[in-house]
Amino acid sequence: MHAPTPNQDGALQVQDVVWADLTFILPQDEKPYFESSALTGDQPKVFFNTEDLVVPINDMRPLAHELSVDRHGFELMTFATAVDDLYDDEAIAGVYEAELITLLKAHLGADRAAVFDHTRRSDGAAGAANADGLRGPASRVHVDYTPRSGPQRAKDCLGEDEVDRILGSGGRISQINVWRPINGPVRRTPLAVADASSVAWEELIATDQRFPDRTGEIFQLAHGDGQRWFWAPDMADDEVLLIKGWDSLDDGRARFTPHGAFKLPGQDNNEDIGAPPRESIEARCFLVYEANTA
Repeated sequence: MHAPTPNQDGALQVQDVVWADLTFILPQDEKPYFESSALTGDQPKVFFNTEDLVVPINDMRPLAHELSVDRHGFELMTFATAVDDLYDDEAIAGVYEAELITLLKAHLGADRAAVFDHTRRSDGAAGAANADGLRGPASRVHVDYTPRSGPQRAKDCLGEDEVDRILGSGGRISQINVWRPINGPVRRTPLAVADASSVAWEELIATDQRFPDRTGEIFQLAHGDGQRWFWAPDMADDEVLLIKGWDSLDDGRARFTPHGAFKLPGQDNNEDIGAPPRESIEARCFLVYEANTA
């Protein structure tokens, strides 16, 4: 492994890379939208154009100790779970959520943490089972929330009056995804994450996400030459990626972290590479910082 080499602004730079396709949105005149799996009952149905571009994706492991969700938008951590079966919804709602709340409060200094959603994914032919249907890897690079949908989702989960109180008193709310392999080490269809500081605002394209009972909003990402991408090779079951999806503070810290699945070179046909399907679970969480800790 090569040691990380900072560039002039101190951003992450490493020399060990793979070159692989990522799927980006092509900007268009009208606001793009897609129908979610919950609405279609199968794969999402997309109503915008995309492009696959080969980009360099850096190995984040040599610089894992430098990563920060507030500076770069993501972190790699070792964090084992006591849950043996991550398809057990009862264990997820009880033991696993409690573990994540303890982790996020201690590691990121939040006063409170709340887990509000879980999604399992698999690149096997059938996808992974979830309450709202089967899910495959999210191949288009995206951010789960925007300046409009982040606060609204917080109000849905924490209560409108509570969110207004926290933000009105000078507090802060952030949204973190905790991404974990179910059957690591991950050797096909891994996850790529962008250094949030390398993404220009105009590259984030607000996109409607239609559900059976509501319409949300996420960012799709258009390609930019300055973007820096990272992945964790052979990610294990006792490792997690923390990925920031939204932050109420707009003070120069990372707020929106693009991410998406990709295929390693030579793995166009996953069934022929001698590795099991990539299975993963991502938990979406809100972190609350009261005014004196924000």
